[in-house]
Amino acid sequence: MAFAEHEVLIRRDAMAVYLYLLDATNLPDWRDTVRSVKLLHGASASKGALYRKMVAGRSGLSIPAELEITQARPGAEIQFQVTSGLGQRAGGYYLSSEPAGTRVRFALHARPEGRFGFLHKLGFLNTMLQRSVCSDVVQIERLRDVLELQPAL
Repeated sequence: MAFAEHEVLIRRDAMAVYLYLLDATNLPDWRDTVRSVKLLHGASASKGALYRKMVAGRSGLSIPAELEITQARPGAEIQFQVTSGLGQRAGGYYLSSEPAGTRVRFALHARPEGRFGFLHKLGFLNTMLQRSVCSDVVQIERLRDVLELQPAL
């Protein structure tokens, strides 16, 4: 199992940040490995929404993965899980208001599955999975750049 978290202060109010994060179709704007996202099932930008995202694979090909919003507390928290794809990942965005804006913590944990799971149990590939998770959460820095460049509503 791999775990990482990273936080950033975004000069926007908590509800604006929350609504942007809740809509998974915004992921390609700030996550460099996500190429596209479309809603598959449920109400867009709400708990229970199921999205299919296409992520960049190591060979350059796109790999499908399904992402479900599992928890949504307005202005405070969004949790999700990847229900299909190369690995089991789950995580969340945790927001808190501050005078200068909104502090966002992106936490993610991943567990290998399928034919590679036994290699992780033996200690192989753990470093690669941990690096991947760390790389994913640090991209929250790009979210700050995207949101702060947008005009305030």
